[in-house]
Amino acid sequence: MSLLYTTQLTRAFGGVIAVSDVDFAVEKHSITGLIGPNGAGKTTLFNNITGMDVPTSGKVFFKDEEITGMPAHSISRLGIARTFQNIRLFKEMSVLENVMIGRHFKTGKSMTSGRLLNAVRSYISMKGEEKAIYDTSREWLEFFNLDKFRNESARNLPYGSQRELEIARAMATEPELLFLDEPAAGMNPQETDRLMATIRRIREQGVTVLLIEHDMKLVMNICEQITVLNYGKKIASGNPLEIRENPLVIEAYLGKEE
Repeated sequence: MSLLYTTQLTRAFGGVIAVSDVDFAVEKHSITGLIGPNGAGKTTLFNNITGMDVPTSGKVFFKDEEITGMPAHSISRLGIARTFQNIRLFKEMSVLENVMIGRHFKTGKSMTSGRLLNAVRSYISMKGEEKAIYDTSREWLEFFNLDKFRNESARNLPYGSQRELEIARAMATEPELLFLDEPAAGMNPQETDRLMATIRRIREQGVTVLLIEHDMKLVMNICEQITVLNYGKKIASGNPLEIRENPLVIEAYLGKEE
């Protein structure tokens, strides 16, 4: 069952076609990889799905409801969270505060009666909500083994832990679908192994995972389905063995003899 899919998704920047007529699907409860050489259009596709950009044509569906062109905050509230290729933490804030920001965004989802009602909430109710946000944020830090750093500034964390903190903040929004944009970038082999274990644990929480990644060891070891882009077009889709042996994929990465 496809949790998310696109139909003929295209994004053009003037005369440059970054993504061209891409049909793409993510199955529920799967770990799916999106790979391709540099400049293949992977992050552009991510951005057009998650509301960071608007496709030139084509459609995006999440749980069979069209979300094409919706703003990023609205898509996040539907249950899609993401991280970025370049880490985007609030580096002057504490580790705990970074996760609490994600949690605040989630709790704001239930505030459907408008700002006036929120303004007249009792002090006791607000204190109770803050405590719930604090407690849940601590739980996510424990999940990622980051609770011991909770009072540290985010900028002081080791690089791999900063990557994990960004994922923890995304998870605090309680997504159904988590997008990870090159989560292993800059990690050493030990950090990458820990990341693979973490992604599997996230899936065990009932979250579907879609990741862009250049680390082929990670992709082949963890993904059940992989889609390959090259020059903005989808050239292959299948399980790791099928992708590894696909001649178009081999050509895209290694070139073709004249």
